[in-house]
Amino acid sequence: MKIPEKPFVPKTSFTYPADPDGHMVQPRHLVDITVDEHYPFLDKSLGFRIKSALIYLGIFTLVFVICPIRYGLRIEGRAILKKYRRAFKNGAVTVSNHMLRWDFLVILQAIRWRRLYFPAWQDNLRGKDRGVIRWVGGIPVPDRVHAMNKFNEAFDELHQKRKWILVFPEGSNWMYYQPIRPFKKGAFVFSWRYNIPVIPMAFSYREARGVYALFKKNHPLITLRIGEPIFPDTSLSRKEAVAALRLQCHQAVVRLAGITENPWPAEGD
Repeated sequence: MKIPEKPFVPKTSFTYPADPDGHMVQPRHLVDITVDEHYPFLDKSLGFRIKSALIYLGIFTLVFVICPIRYGLRIEGRAILKKYRRAFKNGAVTVSNHMLRWDFLVILQAIRWRRLYFPAWQDNLRGKDRGVIRWVGGIPVPDRVHAMNKFNEAFDELHQKRKWILVFPEGSNWMYYQPIRPFKKGAFVFSWRYNIPVIPMAFSYREARGVYALFKKNHPLITLRIGEPIFPDTSLSRKEAVAALRLQCHQAVVRLAGITENPWPAEGD
């Protein structure tokens, strides 16, 4: 896997928030939901399971064909997943920069044939994508103490089943943004709590050329690079281990993106 010495910086018309935690788009509020201790963080109803199975079937059969065409997608470093497959026997956490509406689908394509579960922003579950987010594995992050206990219990159960967790530690989606923003600590708490590795991945960009230059003038092509897994240091305290993981993973994502001078620090909270 060869990382370019100088990354391609796309020219976009987007206006990014001044606050790295800011959201570019606020979803339209269509429904009210209450994420409390009674919320079904893991919906085990038959109807939900059928819808979830059908949408994953569509992802595996259709989206995996569409992504390379739509984005000129290249995935590099897949051999790393095979090399460390024994280290992933109890699960893993994937992290990457958050810069594309379909970035979750691209990461699914990178790890192939696995289901992912991820913490989801509550407001997204009040908008038009609420069903899809839940069916593909989104679990809303609550803002109530008792509900947070149930949220943690849901991920405890998923870990017992050796499921993989996806986290975008930047928090919000900034379309085609180049630098790597600060990381929140949630992904690394999962890694420490369950003693599972973090797999850093990075989206970077390529200039649209050839036939792509005809219809993707304002959008670059996409490359996803997979890095070596990073393991929690169980000899450290929780606070120290999480801080070390966050720094190491942020540096890895910056490096995989081909960025030599990143303006943002690793710590985002």
